[in-house]
Amino acid sequence: MERVVALVKSILGRFSGLMSDDIGIDLGTANTLVYVNGKGIVINEPSMVAVNQKTGQVVAIGSDAKNMLGRTPAHVVAVQPLVDGVISDFEVTEEMLGYLIRKAQGEKTRLFGPRVVIGVPSGITSVEVRAVQDAARDASAREVFIVEEPMAAAIGIRLPVRTPSGSMIIDIGGGTTDIGVISLGGLVNAKNVRIAGDKLNEDIINYVRAEFKILIGKKSAEELKIRAASVREGDIPLEGTIRGRDLVTGLPREVVITEADIREAIGSSVDRLIDAVKEVLETTPPEILSDVMRRGIYLAGGGALIRGLGELLGESLGIPVYVADDPLTAVVRGTGMILEDIDLYRELLITQSHEFSPTE
Repeated sequence: MERVVALVKSILGRFSGLMSDDIGIDLGTANTLVYVNGKGIVINEPSMVAVNQKTGQVVAIGSDAKNMLGRTPAHVVAVQPLVDGVISDFEVTEEMLGYLIRKAQGEKTRLFGPRVVIGVPSGITSVEVRAVQDAARDASAREVFIVEEPMAAAIGIRLPVRTPSGSMIIDIGGGTTDIGVISLGGLVNAKNVRIAGDKLNEDIINYVRAEFKILIGKKSAEELKIRAASVREGDIPLEGTIRGRDLVTGLPREVVITEADIREAIGSSVDRLIDAVKEVLETTPPEILSDVMRRGIYLAGGGALIRGLGELLGESLGIPVYVADDPLTAVVRGTGMILEDIDLYRELLITQSHEFSPTE
């Protein structure tokens, strides 16, 4: 009997070597992060793909594609296959997921594809869920689990999501901001708004064009936002130099943009974001609201790094607001924790309650 057990263990050991490592993916509009079970976060790349429109072939993915942004010939286009956190181009998304999964697994040949947990925005439709699942399966995943990003972020920063007490998290990503109130393993109240990193970039582009008569690109706006964005005046003044095309002369021109300029550019969008958070609080059950007032609100996502945003939200709402440790990776860390014990978190995942219908 002992020899049989030893033989079975030997066979299982060889078999497990052919199994792929489980993978968690934060499928974001701006950046996609990949977590490999047992290794941690192994990939953090822009959600961007460069496509040759003459041949239909993918030229570059991730960082390589972003470096091409605004520098390609007319027949090569750098595109974001996800818009507002959902798939807008299925085939390109499939190519990107396949590239990320292969890169995460390394060169070793695997007989079976990985189990994959993917974070998606709250309020995603059943059709959009199916699109994400199909894209991941076509990219070699053997099982695909979907979790809403506020829930994944809350798990990632170790909020008590399974207890009968309320927690609130605001995940400010690239395409959308997810506002979620969580209790007993579910979203009690949630709102998804299209005010996030990309919208702030657009605000900066429009402001620079209107005030300085200079046309700049998305990449320059993002770099300026990272360098000088602030919603409150700080002790150390921030500023950034931008280069673009003068709309009057058509010639290159360079100007210095201060944090006050950025604050004015993004002010309207920040006010709308605060109003959206207030709307969620206004419709949250009183008992859970009292828990949130006691525990505070947590910020995750890249937008949480905007200087002074936590303090401004706290003053506007009358509730303490905390920026999570390493907010950029909160969602993907949550997918990694789910991978470690799928059965424990299974009830927190999105499930299809009915068969997919083409009429949906």
